[in-house]
Amino acid sequence: MPFNSFDDYPMSWRPTLRRAGGPLYLELAELLEQDIRGGRLLPGTRLPPQRELADFLDLNLSTVSRAFKLCAQRGLIAGTVGSGTHVSYDALASLSPLPRADKPALLELGALLPDNRSFVEVTEVLREIAAEPDCGRLFGYDYEAPSLWQREAAARLLERAGCPSSADRLMVSGGAQNALAAILAGLFSPGDRLGVDPLTYPGLKSVARMLGIQLVAVRQERGVMSAAGIAAACRHDRIKGLYLMPTSQDPTTRTMSVQERQELAEAARRHDLLLIEDGIHSLLTPSPLPAIASFAAERTLYLLSLSNTVSPGLRVSYLVVPERYRPPLEDALSNINLTISPLLLEMASRLLASDRALQLLEAHRREAERRNALADHLLAGLTLRGDAQSFYRWLELPKGWTAERFEKSAELAGVAVHGAQRFAVGSAPPPAAARLAVCSPPDLKTLEQALTLLRQVVENG
Repeated sequence: MPFNSFDDYPMSWRPTLRRAGGPLYLELAELLEQDIRGGRLLPGTRLPPQRELADFLDLNLSTVSRAFKLCAQRGLIAGTVGSGTHVSYDALASLSPLPRADKPALLELGALLPDNRSFVEVTEVLREIAAEPDCGRLFGYDYEAPSLWQREAAARLLERAGCPSSADRLMVSGGAQNALAAILAGLFSPGDRLGVDPLTYPGLKSVARMLGIQLVAVRQERGVMSAAGIAAACRHDRIKGLYLMPTSQDPTTRTMSVQERQELAEAARRHDLLLIEDGIHSLLTPSPLPAIASFAAERTLYLLSLSNTVSPGLRVSYLVVPERYRPPLEDALSNINLTISPLLLEMASRLLASDRALQLLEAHRREAERRNALADHLLAGLTLRGDAQSFYRWLELPKGWTAERFEKSAELAGVAVHGAQRFAVGSAPPPAAARLAVCSPPDLKTLEQALTLLRQVVENG
């Protein structure tokens, strides 16, 4: 029997256990997930303290703790020292990076879709390969990849991105999402914790949920993880590493200064943290800043993908990996991929070696500049973050809006956007803001139509 009476005691959640057999912590975790997904516990709801809930249900504290831990690993709840445990603000948010198949008529400013100007060049490379008499070698298991010239071509690209590396330190995977899955599967275990920005890349959130890795929002100063925030996350949450996107951070578009990168590298060294540096957008800037990996090479895995910045069909990414992390990461990549596609790697390498990839990057930059100039004009007077070469912008909404309401209002107006709740980590409410993927519409006319509709949504409140 419960020690206390709860007849008139206010509790945000009063589950009823069936006690039908099986581990009670699993039943409790299932009830919590059902009530969150069913809308009976709304995002941001503060859950009862674990001791209080254990008394109410007549359970051991450890049973409740195990249930809460499992739901935290699934991304459903988040706890903060001093403020209790809350339903995560992104618990019901879609983490899919793709357009909604059930809403094909929406003007797309949500999903990040690179433009198609690379298709001609990529098709030309494919024709060159197909015309060669030994092209069949690219379809077998015995193809040895990557070869030295392929790694050297990738090393030159990485140097342009601000991460100089010798060819022998490189590894290759099938795209950025594939690489993140391999990193978390190979270097982390279920229940481990990874420090991230309070708003972070949804693809990382998705793979972390799948693998049972708990993401921890690290406190920031001026939009960047602070040394004090990292120290607190190490002390209270025992994080094992940090995930960072220092250039044009997704979604806020914030780019770290060189000093901020150096300070983060020093903080990681001080607390013996693994760094995962996502350099996906570093190639879009005319003069990329030095990567964090250049200041902490011994503990940083640097990731550079081609699909967003060169051509969407080139599911190829390059990893700069410290020697101590190579064996488990090689095992993880082998288990996930078996091998990278030799055909895609050959196509990517030829584009890099011939400098055609750099020409495509420049074309993407020029198109992004045209689109951002249009966005600046049509949304003048609103707070719109991001530089001229960014593929997306961060719209900070006027007072009275929430991110979720704006996303729904935009959808009713015929435009898909991604509100801040999709990127949120932890128990803090997400800001009233939304990411606008200005690169996604097929042409400037469609972008103008979408942005004009969004302006009307904001002004009509």
